Amino acid sequence: MSVNILTIDDLQNFKAELFSELKSILKTEGAPTKKWLKSDEVKKILKVSPGTLQTLRINGTLQYTKLGGIIYYDFEHIQKTMQENLRLANS
Repeated sequence: MSVNILTIDDLQNFKAELFSELKSILKTEGAPTKKWLKSDEVKKILKVSPGTLQTLRINGTLQYTKLGGIIYYDFEHIQKTMQENLRLANS
């Protein structure tokens, strides 16, 4: 039976690898992996009420597609709209 001895360097390397992997997982979980999102998903992302989401549709801020009574939003367009409407803190 062989015995493996762990050093402090081994543990530090393991910790660094673990944190790196966790960071990459958390970054990808923040963004939806689907191109088309339903209204409930968009409301959660933007943290808005159903009425506000409807207003964003009506005034043309958010583009959407309606199929069979279900409204879909393009995630890339939502990101683009958010970036275009980015304001500085003093604005």
